[in-house]
Amino acid sequence: MQSRSRAPRGKKTEIEEMISVADICKALSISARTFYAWRAKGLAPECHKLPNGSLRVEPEEYARWLKTLKQAA
Repeated sequence: MQSRSRAPRGKKTEIEEMISVADICKALSISARTFYAWRAKGLAPECHKLPNGSLRVEPEEYARWLKTLKQAA
């Protein structure tokens, strides 16, 4: 029996489409410690905190944030 909270097969939920801190760190070749230091200084992309405490970033926010870095360079 399929529960109502699951997305149909082949479709990702809104949370599954978001980018994890681990994925961002891997893409930028930085440590999680560096990411959280940037976040404490207000330099990281805007994050959503999930009920389990983990953070996720919307793909559009991540792309916008990367553009700001490119413009600053």
